[in-house]
Amino acid sequence: MNVRIKGMGIYAPGSSITNQELKHKTKLDFDEQKLEEKIGIYSRHIAHLSGINETTADFATKAAHTAITDADIDPNDIGLFIVGTDTPEYISPSTAILIQGRIQGAERWSAAFDINSSCAGFTIAFDTAVKILSASSYQYAVVVGVYNMPAFLRPDDAFGYSIFADGAGAFVLEKTTNNSSCYISGLQLVDGTQWDFIGIYSGGSRNPITNDRLSKGNYGLENLKPLPGDRNVRLWPMVLDKMLSEENLTPENIDHFIFTQINKSVIVKVMNVINQPMEKTTCIMDRYGYTGSGCVPMAFYHAVKEGRVKRGDKVAFVASGAGLSVGANLFVY
Repeated sequence: MNVRIKGMGIYAPGSSITNQELKHKTKLDFDEQKLEEKIGIYSRHIAHLSGINETTADFATKAAHTAITDADIDPNDIGLFIVGTDTPEYISPSTAILIQGRIQGAERWSAAFDINSSCAGFTIAFDTAVKILSASSYQYAVVVGVYNMPAFLRPDDAFGYSIFADGAGAFVLEKTTNNSSCYISGLQLVDGTQWDFIGIYSGGSRNPITNDRLSKGNYGLENLKPLPGDRNVRLWPMVLDKMLSEENLTPENIDHFIFTQINKSVIVKVMNVINQPMEKTTCIMDRYGYTGSGCVPMAFYHAVKEGRVKRGDKVAFVASGAGLSVGANLFVY
């Protein structure tokens, strides 16, 4: 499919907050050594801990503006806005609708909607946008992955605060006749029987927010069951193998891999499983913490800007999240 990434942008609110600063700001304790040595998180950005009055739509809009500037296009030429997130600005209307309004400022012959597939949201939004561009008259699309999970953390959630952070990454996609950059394929995997492991279970139609739920602490991010420790080590190589084999490719044919930035030790294990060097992947959890649907485009942005990915490289994304949902993309940058 002749759709390419024309521009990119990222955004994280405020100054970087180290692990020691996080403990001071939240008055919470956590295993700092494990967080740094195993998971790979040394700092992050969290708007409300920095006194910044910004939330999901603000992060997404700023990342999108940067991507549009990078693409050097007229914002009014954008025909499609898709936001991948499970921490939306509101239940309704969609965050993508807000972004369209902020960027284009009026009624337009554009489309805007969100994809909520937990932390796989951006990869699935990317795949969806490519297919819509290919089959429509739209020339440009803006796809944003954004995360604001700290807004949903309870004040006593030491695990949540140590892991989750704010951030957004955005792509401007362009329909093009340039065959040197193109989208090859996408792949998705889902297991809805795992819906009750971790999530935000209050605020929807099943569990409306009530004083009783608030008083019992049944709100915000809730961990109902422990996640399988080896889940991503099993899933990511399996998803890669299926996606690549369908295109008669192997991991050796891929120039760079971007995975969900949840745990550096898991990424190291996966790269060992597929027998590829760590130089062929990028990790950013050290500086951003875990930014959910925002982490894949944010990591790719750094891979490009820091010279690890160049035009013409084959790139694979694999992202997974609660639910269970997994999304993957294969493209030539």
